[in-house]
Amino acid sequence: MKGLIGVSVERKLVNAWFQKKLWLWSLLPLSLVFYVLGWFRRKCLKWWFKTEPYKVPVLVVGNISVGGSGKTPFIIALVNRLEKKGYVVGVVSRGYGGTSATYPLIVSADTSPSLCGDEPLLIATVCKCMVVVDPNRVRAVTTLVDHFSCDIILSDDGMQHYCMHRDIEVAVVDVDRGFGNGLMLPAGPLREPISRLKTVDFVVLNGQSGNQLNLADGPESYSVSIEPVGLRKFGSDVLIDISQWSLSKQVHAVAGIGHPERFAATLVAMGFDPCLSPKNDHQSLTYADLNFVDSLAVIITAKDAIKYTGVASENLWVLEVHMSLNDLLIDNICNRAGLIKS
Repeated sequence: MKGLIGVSVERKLVNAWFQKKLWLWSLLPLSLVFYVLGWFRRKCLKWWFKTEPYKVPVLVVGNISVGGSGKTPFIIALVNRLEKKGYVVGVVSRGYGGTSATYPLIVSADTSPSLCGDEPLLIATVCKCMVVVDPNRVRAVTTLVDHFSCDIILSDDGMQHYCMHRDIEVAVVDVDRGFGNGLMLPAGPLREPISRLKTVDFVVLNGQSGNQLNLADGPESYSVSIEPVGLRKFGSDVLIDISQWSLSKQVHAVAGIGHPERFAATLVAMGFDPCLSPKNDHQSLTYADLNFVDSLAVIITAKDAIKYTGVASENLWVLEVHMSLNDLLIDNICNRAGLIKS
């Protein structure tokens, strides 16, 4: 895999967290302030918003660190598995990266990503389930409860949204890169201390490194990984296997996701030799981002493809991936949520 091209300031900071650069310790006083304020905020919100359970169970999928851990692939996989069991699933999201004049916003495949954000649009398009975007997640959940018949509601992120009642918490952890230097923001990638994982219901370990979390008396944990399904030309639904790839294995990989290096590593495992051009998470790609001086194929993620509206060249491809979930995890989630369908 060739070197990174056009690394932004945001990505440089993220890379520094996970490369454990020593200069980050100079930010430790700010991290201490962040930790104290976060602890105080959590206590106040839990005391002030003594929330009552909703009519249907609410499951929060989140993490304790900044950056991509695999939450969106997990939610898509979970929605699909629950729907196969006969449940009607609704999803709520803050809609990061989008701005709407009115909320709550009901998301469909035709909704502009500038209104709802890329991840809610991807979930609505792939799963064809009810998705509601609102910075006020309480209002989003109430909308689903009052106006739609859902058996369970999933919150895309929101572990730190303590004014919203939740019945189940699932933390998704990227085990391949872990928690970086283990420091709180801004010196490190942590939104909350690692000990917060001991209070969730389930921990999902995403990756293939075999790393295990040392959580004494911690929650149940399940290992998952994101696997490639195939490649498709941008604008087409026809998937091809890597064995059907007839172009050069040297490609450009462009990704505006939380962990673009995982995307590149997936391509390497498929036999490609990618030159990675990482962009900021949720950043909309432009034609210039995808236009290179050579004629090599350009491969992007499904999350980037869902919001790209520019001119697409013949050599623009999309990598489709899938996350498989453990049957025991699905059964335990259903039992914890009180779902009774077979």
